[in-house]
Amino acid sequence: MKVVLFCGGLGLRLRDHSERIPKPMVPIGYRPILWHVMKYYAHFGHREFVLCLGYKADAVKQYFLDYNEALSNDFVLSGNGNGGDRSHVELLGSDIHDWRITFADTGLHANIGQRLRAVRRHVNGDDVFLANYGDVLTDAPLPEMIDDFLRRDAVAAFISVKPTYSFHVVNATDDGTVERIDDVNAADIWINGGYMILRREIFDYLEEGDELVVEPFQRLVKQNLLVTYRYEGFWAPMDTLKDQQHLESLYESGRPSWAIWQR
Repeated sequence: MKVVLFCGGLGLRLRDHSERIPKPMVPIGYRPILWHVMKYYAHFGHREFVLCLGYKADAVKQYFLDYNEALSNDFVLSGNGNGGDRSHVELLGSDIHDWRITFADTGLHANIGQRLRAVRRHVNGDDVFLANYGDVLTDAPLPEMIDDFLRRDAVAAFISVKPTYSFHVVNATDDGTVERIDDVNAADIWINGGYMILRREIFDYLEEGDELVVEPFQRLVKQNLLVTYRYEGFWAPMDTLKDQQHLESLYESGRPSWAIWQR
């Protein structure tokens, strides 16, 4: 299946990075978080990507244009080693040689719904396609979710997860008297975790200017055509510098939870 990835946001909460590169290009280890998201899909055989670009689109394009498999994989070098005609590189692994990537400029200030509408022609031939944000990681069981979705009449699906931030949920009366206060982790609250599965009929519910998870999803809810898969395993966004530092520490552990291709 084709995978649509939304990569055009400004990433203002990661300002130290966003002044130079778009948020999906912020590195986790040696590679941008976008690469890790794409690697997750490629692991399950979904290697045709449509990147919805916007802010600093040239940084995304240049990264893949300059991609050198030898710099990100083990290899054997034979010859004089100076890159001349007598040297030969034998790759012992590969990353993106079999990926097909469409780079589509979808506007600087467009929302997710507008970006999806802008790449409709790139997925029009597919009954079902995948979509996700370019800055959130998981190890959710994608094949099982797709199999279940294909057995349903739903138009869209996504994973829902517990909030990753610690805060308290307050219940109070109209006059402000607190009746209950709970840690969010103890409350039955689930949030949109991305990793969407969409039928092409989604475009029938998506109007100009709509935000994908607002108006279109509400229309689907009214017709019982929206499904969510609750997932309590690993899921992590990269919205802030603290998030990036957390993901970096997991990467440095040698076995980051999202890197299912290493298992």
